[in-house]
This record gives sequence, C-alpha cells and structure tokens, in this order.
Amino acid sequence: MKETLPLGRIAGVRVGLHWSVLVIVGLVTVGLAAGRLPEAHPGRPGWAYGGLALLAAVVFLASLLAHELAHAVVARRNGVEVDGITLWMLGGVARLRSEAPTPGAELRIAAAGPLTSVAVGALFTGLALWLDALHASGLVVEAVAWLAAINILLAVFNALPAAPLDGGRLLRAFIWHRTSDRLRATRGASTAGRVLGWFMIATGFAAVILAGDLSGLWAALIGWFLVATATAEERQAQTRGALDDTPVSRVMTRDPVTVPTTATVARFLAEGPFGRYRHSAFPVLAPDGAVAGLVTIALVDRVPLQVHGTATLGDVMRPLTDIVTVAPDDLVVDLLPRLETSKDRRALVLDGGRLVGIVTLADISRALAWLTTTTRTRS
Repeated sequence: MKETLPLGRIAGVRVGLHWSVLVIVGLVTVGLAAGRLPEAHPGRPGWAYGGLALLAAVVFLASLLAHELAHAVVARRNGVEVDGITLWMLGGVARLRSEAPTPGAELRIAAAGPLTSVAVGALFTGLALWLDALHASGLVVEAVAWLAAINILLAVFNALPAAPLDGGRLLRAFIWHRTSDRLRATRGASTAGRVLGWFMIATGFAAVILAGDLSGLWAALIGWFLVATATAEERQAQTRGALDDTPVSRVMTRDPVTVPTTATVARFLAEGPFGRYRHSAFPVLAPDGAVAGLVTIALVDRVPLQVHGTATLGDVMRPLTDIVTVAPDDLVVDLLPRLETSKDRRALVLDGGRLVGIVTLADISRALAWLTTTTRTRS
C-alpha cells in the first residue's frame, strides 16, 4: 500500500496517508453525525453533531497510527527494519523490510499493536468517566465513549488468530516455536485467515440479502481483504522457502555494463539500443572508478531534447544514496522486500565498495522458477 500524502516521521518512522483513508473518515463522520450522536442526545444543532463526529474520526485515525507505530517501534528494537507506515481505508499497514528473526520477536511485534489499542481504549474509558463525573456535555462524553469502544473492538478483532491480523502473527509465532518450521507456521496462519475471510464474506452478503442490512457489505469487504492478503502472504512464504540461504551472488548479473558520469545524454543515446548500451539501466561510475549512482532509460527520457548535448549522465542519474545496495553474501530473501519497495526495482552489488554486479526482480523471478522446477522434479 503506497502512500499518497506523506506526513513526515514519527519516532523515526516515515508516516503517510493513502487517499482511501478519506473513505473511513467519511464513514465514521456520517455514522456518528447521522446515527449514534443524535440518537443518544437529540435536539442539538447539526453543526455540533457534524463537527464532533469529524473530530472523533480524526482521533480514531490517530489511534490507528498509534497501533501501527507500536508494531514499528517494537520491530526496530528486535532488529527488523521498518520502511514506513501507511494509513488507508481498512486501517493501517506497517511495512517491515524483513521478517522477525525468532518466534519470540514475532510474538512481541504482533502483540504490541493490540496491547496499544487496549491501552488507548482504557485511556478513553477513563476520560469518558471523568468527563461524566464533571457533568461535561453529554455529546462529548458520548463521542469519547465511542472512541473507547472502537479501540477495544479494534484490539479484539486484531487478536483473532488469522493472518494477516495480529492474532495471525501470534498463531504463526506459536506454530513456529512448536515446529521450528517458519513456512509451516505461515501456512497455518494463512489458512486460518482465509477461513475467517470467507466466513465474513458469506455472513456479510447474507446480512445484505436476508436482512437488508447494507453494513454487511463492509464485513464482506474486510473478508475479501483477509482472503487476498492471507493468500499473498502464503505465496511470499513459499518464495522465501525456495530461496532460503541463497546468496545474492548466485542470482546477480556479474560485471554489468557501466557508463561514466561525464558522458552526455546525446552520446549515451547514440550507442543504444543496438550498440553497447542495450540494457534499460546502468551503474554510473565517477572518473576515479567509484560507483556514483544508477541511470535508467526512464530517467534519460525526462531530459529535454534541447539539452541532450550538454546534460551529462552524472546530472541525470539517481545518486548512490537513493539506490538499494547489497553485498554478494547477503541473502536474496532479505533483499527481495527492499527491491519490491524501491523506485528502480534494482540493486547494485558492492564488495568492499567495488561494483561486482547488479540484481533485479527479474533475476530473482528467473532463479525462483528454476528452483521451483527443480524441487518439483525431485519430488
């Protein structure tokens, strides 16, 4: 889930919003302003219901962010790199660059989210009781009470033992600990996720068809998300199992064709695609031979035609600091999630600062196809 609006960093973690988050803000606002608030406290002006409902929706998003931040902070403390957090229509997603190294780390990372939601729910419960004791506006107390209830409900739902929910991570940690087999643990949690997802889809559509309750569509949508995500996680686990212990040096393209930083765009284009430069991406070397960056055909295509004769590849390239780099002995399974979230879908392989290869998602897919075929043949 890619962010649409970056919000900056919180506790060192990049945070962003996906455009679909407007859906949940709208649903919460309308549901409170047209339903719960006027039913509990009728006779108030419409702007009071609407304004308070919108404020509650924003605070609810903040509580979702706290849930995901808890995952991210605990993940970093357990040696797992965090790429960022994105809030979207169905909640939040903390993007981890690698998997937990041990079942214990998996358990701690997974439990952090629901525990945070319980704590937030308890905090709002106490605040609602305090405001009620002070005889504050009943409308405000109702909104705070809703925030308390929704956070506790969020914790309970996320604790269900089904991937990709936090409870599914806990289930995977348990199976992993008992069997010492991460792939088997992932399959078990993913199967539970699909079962829960199909159950929610069936009951959601049943509510719509038999009872005319349109809120069943929301349950069906969440169920579909669970089925799709659980299936994707199982496939990723199978990929990791096939590539387990495979170093980058076995899948990379060795001694890739390079280009100098001083070459002009015009000179570069003159030698391709039928000359020396017949690829779509090239490492760029400084005059002293050091790796300076990466240039792609897409980047060159953005250069205005009138400056082709003066603009150099050093001006056009993506600098080394913005490129995924890896060592030959690093594992492919650890590189894969970094490539999937990178801009160029490529990594430069450096050995002591010296360029020795380049690896792309296509290289990994090709190796995976061979390994899968070999495994089936042996079976």
